[in-house]
Amino acid sequence: MSPVGVFRLVVAGMLTLIVGGIATTAYALHRAGERAEATPAPSGTGAAVSAAPPSSPPAAPFTGWSDPAGVGKPYGTKVPGLLTFRGNPTRTYYGQGPVPRTTPVRKWQFPKSGGLCAMSTDKGKTTQWCGTGWTGQPAVFERDGRTWVVFGAYDRGIHFLDAATGERILPDFKTGDIIKGSVTVDPDGYPLVYSGSRDGFYRIIAIDRGEPKELWKLAADAVKPTLWNDDWDSSGLIIDDYLLEGGENSQFHIVKLNRGYGPDGKVTVNPQLVFHTPGWDEQELKDAGDTDVSIENSVAVYKDTVYFANSGGLVQGWDLSGLKTGGTPARTFRFWTGDDTDASVVVDADGYLYVGSEYEKGNARSREVGQMLKLDPARPDNPVVWSIKDQGGKPAGIWGTPALYQDLAVYDTTGGDVLGVDRATGAVRWRFHLPGGETWQSPVIVDDTLFMGDCAGTMHAYDVADTHADPRPLWEVKIGGCIESTPAVWKGALYFGTRAGAVHALAVS
Repeated sequence: MSPVGVFRLVVAGMLTLIVGGIATTAYALHRAGERAEATPAPSGTGAAVSAAPPSSPPAAPFTGWSDPAGVGKPYGTKVPGLLTFRGNPTRTYYGQGPVPRTTPVRKWQFPKSGGLCAMSTDKGKTTQWCGTGWTGQPAVFERDGRTWVVFGAYDRGIHFLDAATGERILPDFKTGDIIKGSVTVDPDGYPLVYSGSRDGFYRIIAIDRGEPKELWKLAADAVKPTLWNDDWDSSGLIIDDYLLEGGENSQFHIVKLNRGYGPDGKVTVNPQLVFHTPGWDEQELKDAGDTDVSIENSVAVYKDTVYFANSGGLVQGWDLSGLKTGGTPARTFRFWTGDDTDASVVVDADGYLYVGSEYEKGNARSREVGQMLKLDPARPDNPVVWSIKDQGGKPAGIWGTPALYQDLAVYDTTGGDVLGVDRATGAVRWRFHLPGGETWQSPVIVDDTLFMGDCAGTMHAYDVADTHADPRPLWEVKIGGCIESTPAVWKGALYFGTRAGAVHALAVS
């Protein structure tokens, strides 16, 4: 309880809302210290925010894994940039403005003639893949007086470009298969890039030489037991010299990096796999009825807990607090959505989880639980704060990772709907539809501007400064090719790829 008074703790009964044709189930379960109305607030109202005591003593420095004060902020301070998928350990940082508020110009395209394509085999079927896809968000960062754009693509390569020109800074780094996920750039200033590939390896690559150099790789079959396959979609997190990464081998891994520099001044690593655990349990396999339990989302860390989900719908939290002193991580949270949960778990400043789940199996659990959820891990036996269903067909539900903006959670559905949801109550405040079929991109909001690409090949910008009003369209630019990848926003420009075979930069005119 706050010293300024006794706050009310309200547990409202389950309330079913029908908003915009979507069934919404809201449970007002708020921790002590929050203020809540006695009934869920209707669409168009926000939750009150408690004020901090004016004479509170300064807080002690945070000593755990991920400081709650960093929610919504960049990934550390040593490297300016957007360094990993959704920007920080809680997956809540979307880039830096200014942003284009009027129609931007097309700054460059890489390659100029397209052609980021390669053949790849999945489940016995070989097809051509082009451009970038889910999640595919580039890393954008400042180093040695220039801004870099680094991304993996479906041509099996990692590319290192000058953000001003779109020209190569370093030669491409080629892997043995396509790259679907987002790279991570070392947040502590070491000249290292971390990336997975469908060729079965997660790699650490040095960028302080004339060409990128592989320093280490982790094989998907290096641990046992494994299920599913050997791809690596997850964008790793580096915290205090540890790499945290989930794999489609269905295992979660922690690697001690032992970063440093050699006598020649070049960066070095001496990685050691210090922990791994299956991303599933026997109860999930029994309940789901199959072994489709790969970890395709990017793990999130809040305080001392790492959160991730798998393709069987199991959401887990593991306590890391004792790892650095020789202890073993322990599971502290478990929740089953019932269906494929590939979107990354997002954590707000109070520790609530925002989860997007797909609707493919259509089993009783996924029908009951819904596809857009807010969970309270402090209530492990009854964590659902609210949920929203998207079950109009199969497949349906959520592939894109939700975004947090002021008092909203923004979700997009594979069917093309984009929803602004009241974070306190689960009421849908607004909803609009994008053309082009499947929408897998994750919403990005910077400087009151929501950016969303559609599968018809158009990038859209909307004014969302008033969270109670419908988003106001600002501009749209037709690019061509399904925009499946999440854009990176950095200092006046957007960087993103499409399935047509190229990466694009749009900039303030």
